[in-house]
Amino acid sequence: MPLSDAADAGRYRSEPEAVRVHPDVLIPLSDGTELAARIWRPVSADHAPAPAVLEYIPYRRGDVTAHRDHTIHAEFARAGYVSVRVDLRGAGDSTGIMTDEYSETELADGLEVLSWIAAQHWCDGQVGIIGKSWGGFNGLQIAALQPPELAAVISICSTDDRYGGDVHYHGGAIVADQMLPWAATMWAYNARPSDPSMAGEQWREDWIRRIDSAPVNIETWLGHQRRDDYWKHGSVGEDLSAIKVPVLAVGGLLDQYRSTPFRLLAHADTVVHALVGPWTHHYPHQGVPGPSTDFIAESIRWWDHWMAGVDNGVDVEPRLRVWMPDAAPVGTDHEYRPGRWVAEQEWPSPRVKEVTLDGTEAVRAGPRGMRSTEQIGYAAGRWLQFGDPAGHALDQRADDARSRTFDWRVNDPVEVLGIPRVRLRAKSDQDTGVLAIRLCDVAPDGTSRLVTMTLCNLTHHSSHEHPEPLVPGEPVDIDVPLLAIAHRFEPGHWIRLSVSSSLWPLMWPTKEHATIRLDGHPELTLPTRDLGPGSPRDVWEQPELELPPEPPGTPIDAGAAPMERILTHDLVRGTVELRSKREIWQTDLSDGLYYQAVEEDVYERDINDTSSPRVECLRLIRYRRPAPPGAAVREAADWDIELQTRSTMFGDSFKFTVTNELAAYENGRRIHTRRTSADIPRDLV
Repeated sequence: MPLSDAADAGRYRSEPEAVRVHPDVLIPLSDGTELAARIWRPVSADHAPAPAVLEYIPYRRGDVTAHRDHTIHAEFARAGYVSVRVDLRGAGDSTGIMTDEYSETELADGLEVLSWIAAQHWCDGQVGIIGKSWGGFNGLQIAALQPPELAAVISICSTDDRYGGDVHYHGGAIVADQMLPWAATMWAYNARPSDPSMAGEQWREDWIRRIDSAPVNIETWLGHQRRDDYWKHGSVGEDLSAIKVPVLAVGGLLDQYRSTPFRLLAHADTVVHALVGPWTHHYPHQGVPGPSTDFIAESIRWWDHWMAGVDNGVDVEPRLRVWMPDAAPVGTDHEYRPGRWVAEQEWPSPRVKEVTLDGTEAVRAGPRGMRSTEQIGYAAGRWLQFGDPAGHALDQRADDARSRTFDWRVNDPVEVLGIPRVRLRAKSDQDTGVLAIRLCDVAPDGTSRLVTMTLCNLTHHSSHEHPEPLVPGEPVDIDVPLLAIAHRFEPGHWIRLSVSSSLWPLMWPTKEHATIRLDGHPELTLPTRDLGPGSPRDVWEQPELELPPEPPGTPIDAGAAPMERILTHDLVRGTVELRSKREIWQTDLSDGLYYQAVEEDVYERDINDTSSPRVECLRLIRYRRPAPPGAAVREAADWDIELQTRSTMFGDSFKFTVTNELAAYENGRRIHTRRTSADIPRDLV
């Protein structure tokens, strides 16, 4: 059936097309590099070329994302689209070396990939891009380059601002629980070898070259502590008018990238629709906490309209669909968040009004002088969450008690939708200072739910490009956005604004002991839905927003251990250690390839020593595959490799010190090592 005649987006299950899978395709680039791809192609495309969908990321199509890829790309092909999953240069079985996130080379390669796909006999010349996180980033970045082959984009959990909207800095402050951990992960990821089944006998030589040539990301990221040209590159928010194709922007209310859909809706010149669910950092069909959705059908509807010309109403649907959570006791919603889908036909919405709460009218509590050494933050959860209960925020009462708080009683239901803002005046007794601002929902029993937050470096009060030292004792004006939210405050609850100068390990503390005081009282501006007196609760209903069908069968047997997050407090020495650990593994039953990854992060701090904050990250990656039956020399045919890495970050009043170590093993024998170390001056952080 021609795609233009398609009507049912669920046809990938009800009337699936026959599909051919090409697991090991090499896409040639102009400089001789070859990018490895896996292609799912409907058989009908042999005689009736079809649009294609591209996902372009560094996470190894042959193993790490193989299970997830099967739930996305195979399904698109069953719906009649050619789906192409490509590894970036230097990743997986692609040749070359990766130099950084979102480099000029990465984007130029992406343009060549689009051109190659469009020129194939099975493609009708149109290509859409889909991606989560990295793939969501570069999908928008490539769209801003306006390649002629690109017809539409679906960007999930991404950002338009690489400086203020990613995992390195936020509000000019260092995101301590992600800066080194993400760099440590990439230090290990970039050292993974290509698969000998594709690379042949030269795989070991290429592996050593990858290890020795891989970028030291932490040195680069810490070397750019201001919002300079390094971060502006790839930040499509610098010129959203450059994006001309339709964009479906997808986010999760527990994902730290959730402000991006709202910014794109408000400022992009192209067609933008947004879908924001209750999820953490996941594709919506795998979204946690639930409800997850039939996101595959939702995506097919997007492709059908913009690439196949199907008049399915996508273009006239509400521009924003969002999950509006109901009140729930803290800790009861790790698997499912109670609430309902709501929709706004346009955004900004005339039904959403800004309501400002004045701190002079709030119930105020907590210390007037906020110390940078206060033990606040261990209950705030992880900055970047993947759904593990250990990563969720806990009851905020203990942290609230050590913070300056402002409470407003809720008499009628209040539904907040959008990006709140806080205005305040603050002064530090040092030439630097940082603030953490949390918005909480306090239930009648006193429990405090973290709804959203922001970080703020006071030296950046006027500019992230040109910060200035503070004059001790002189106040500065701050006007900052919090991360976007959808949240319903119930009558009898309290809206609480909590302000502190410490939030370890989410925020790296100041170089010296600092005490910050507010000059006057803050103002909290909430984008509030105008429900009208006595109006019924609106609900948006749509088949694709219902629970997804059971996932398809896959040859990947995957598992994970529950994330650990253990806090140890030495009451005598005053030291605190937070240790987190995640472990995943999988086996490809088609060839026996076993993959295991272990990540362990340790955050240490002595409340009496400003130079004590220290982060250590350990990574372990294993690949093992038995020789195929009948191999002449089994020992030579078996593949058994391991990577062990260790990264550290600590500092004093003048500099940060970062180190990396890596050891590579084959068949249990260490065959190569690499070490790096650098001192990087502090620049008002």
